Amino acid sequence: MSFIEDLWPLLGATGFMNKARMFSESTSRIISESTATTSCGGIELEACRDDSAAKILKMIAICSILAAGIAGIALPLVGKKRRFLQTDGNLFVAAKAFAAGVILATGFVHMLPDGSEALSDPCLPTFPWSKFPFAGFFAMIASLVTLLVDSLGTQFYERKQENARVKDEPSLDGSLDISGSGVVVMDQNGMKDSKGKVFEDEETGGMHNVGIHAQGSYHKHAHPDGHQVCDGHLLADSQEHSHGHSHGFGGDAEGGARHAVISQVLELGIVSHSIIIGLSLGVSQSPCTIRPLIAALSFHQFFEGFALGGCISQAQFKTLSAALMACFFAITTPTGVAIGVGISSFYNSQSPRALVIEGVLDSISAGILVYMALVDLIAADFLSKRMSCNVRLQVVSYLMLFLGAGLMSSLAIWS
Repeated sequence: MSFIEDLWPLLGATGFMNKARMFSESTSRIISESTATTSCGGIELEACRDDSAAKILKMIAICSILAAGIAGIALPLVGKKRRFLQTDGNLFVAAKAFAAGVILATGFVHMLPDGSEALSDPCLPTFPWSKFPFAGFFAMIASLVTLLVDSLGTQFYERKQENARVKDEPSLDGSLDISGSGVVVMDQNGMKDSKGKVFEDEETGGMHNVGIHAQGSYHKHAHPDGHQVCDGHLLADSQEHSHGHSHGFGGDAEGGARHAVISQVLELGIVSHSIIIGLSLGVSQSPCTIRPLIAALSFHQFFEGFALGGCISQAQFKTLSAALMACFFAITTPTGVAIGVGISSFYNSQSPRALVIEGVLDSISAGILVYMALVDLIAADFLSKRMSCNVRLQVVSYLMLFLGAGLMSSLAIWS
């Protein structure tokens, strides 16, 4: 009975309102403390502070990072017309592996620890920031959202290309039939339903393939097996054959759609952390901090640009679109530095608000970059038939991958 008497006030309207008021006040206090702009520790050493020297170094940083970004992203875009840097060449694959290692290390070694450090800073309220690993949580959510965008974007581009191809190509009587949904299906010795499914006569023991991949699956039976495909000339011939199908479901179109999505999502991940990196450098008044960052960020910008430029080149964008994406990447970090210089007089990088914003953006960037590096850059190349058929290319690519990741990781000592 005493238990019910103690519990009753909490269940009543008065108890509920009191609890709601306390929760509201607690939430308001946490938000207020987390968004405060007052300084909280982390003040730069006065012995290393030199405003005039820092300003000169920032101008050097803008020029150096801009030049590195332009060189990195322009190399695969311009070099695709040169034989030694074509996107289907072994040299390009090895260089792309190095760049993938750089991006992977950027996510794991630079962005994620920085986000974790910012979101667990003693300046922030203990609850909730110290009670939950927000950096890892935001990185995980960013990776899952990137997967969703990656999947939906690829499907959208594939449908768009298929519909455009169907309009341009006439239907061939007897062997091909184009349905109203824009799906090309087999019509010879088989049946086609209204959804584009293909059912070959069961008595002939044939195939039961569904949807837009039916044609590709059908043709796979006519190609050589794995050991024969690894033959250099035969591999090239089979690639040309797959790209030359009149019904248009070759790997070239699907690869173009895939790389179109990869390049745009990768640029989003790079841009989101480039702004933060630029701001951090721009607001600093310490030459001791800026000097090592110039070399580290220039190196980082060059190889991120190379990886992004390779994806843009493989996506086969129009010249104007490719140029706009390249320019947007190249100017992002220098723009962040310039903004940092402009607001350095009143921007407090050690305030709780700045720590929360930087921590969340760094964590999100880490999730995007780790996903893109592992799934769209490393797995896409290292699990391909081309890589498995060329042992020398495998060895060189793995060495370049580990070298890129190792060198980028070592820059954390200075940056």
